[in-house]
Amino acid sequence: MALDLEEQEQVAELQAWWNQYGSLITAAVVAAALTFAAWQGWRWYERSQAAKAGALYDTLVRAAQAGDAKALRDADGALLENYPRTLYASMAALSAARFYFERSDTKSAKAQLQWVLENGRTDDFRDLARLRLAQVLLDEKAYDEALKLLDEKHAAAFDAQYAAAKGDILVAKNQAGEARDAYRVALDKAGAGNAAFRESVRMRLEALGG
Repeated sequence: MALDLEEQEQVAELQAWWNQYGSLITAAVVAAALTFAAWQGWRWYERSQAAKAGALYDTLVRAAQAGDAKALRDADGALLENYPRTLYASMAALSAARFYFERSDTKSAKAQLQWVLENGRTDDFRDLARLRLAQVLLDEKAYDEALKLLDEKHAAAFDAQYAAAKGDILVAKNQAGEARDAYRVALDKAGAGNAAFRESVRMRLEALGG
């Protein structure tokens, strides 16, 4: 059916508009499609990485429970090298540090904790690594270095544990007065629900004469 003059003008205007903006619209649609595809691809990649890292972490946990140092070292090394951006990597390093510390391998324990401090994916992991590293340094009698670590900024949720660790170090330095102050801070910061921690600190404080 033939178009009337008004319809022909509308078609002409639409064609002119498309000639002017069509390429831009097409480019925008293509860019949006590519962005969506890339986002979907990245999500798949992240899930794949997390699944592989999770399997390695399970291997590490089983190795720690079995006391298999070689299997633990292999799983930990693979995680830190290949999946450092995952949460499992930080969890693995912390678990490996504990494994080594319990076997008096403080050098390896410190290396794992230092890795978390430099590469941990969350502040909580870094705060926990700093606390545990201070405890390793206490075992090595590196008291001032340990105290310096505990003086660094950390989340309020760790205040009680950091204060208690300070108290332990000050006791080792024969600074009973300062140690009592630190233990009192730990008790003040500890949540009411953390009964076991509070009792442990209370006993240490009483051993110093309250």
